[in-house]
Amino acid sequence: MFNIQNFISFNGRIPRMTFWLSILILIIVQWVLFALFGGMAMMNFDPADPAAAEQMMSSMGPIWIISLIFLWPSLAIYAKRWHDRDKSGWWSLILFVPLIGFIWFLVECGFLRGTEGPNRFGADPIAD
Repeated sequence: MFNIQNFISFNGRIPRMTFWLSILILIIVQWVLFALFGGMAMMNFDPADPAAAEQMMSSMGPIWIISLIFLWPSLAIYAKRWHDRDKSGWWSLILFVPLIGFIWFLVECGFLRGTEGPNRFGADPIAD
């Protein structure tokens, strides 16, 4: 049901429950890291200092790095969920369509059941 391959590989299928648990894990870990590194960036922030905004922006580098690191596992999870719906992982690009794309993604990946039985991306993960 749940393993590290969910976050690394783009191959295979995952059911809705694994999708939601994987997303929850990614969100929690990312928030903890953001709080840790964002808190360090805010520790030296002095609103009275005119150079404070520039200093804060330069200290946001770790936040950007964390975001980029979490991009790969997120896309891997999305691709596997699209595969369970018998669609290409490229459907994740629908998230670039404002509002409608997110709603479409949420319904397709978060609420609709995957194809029953094997499909071109592998065996039914619920049947295993």
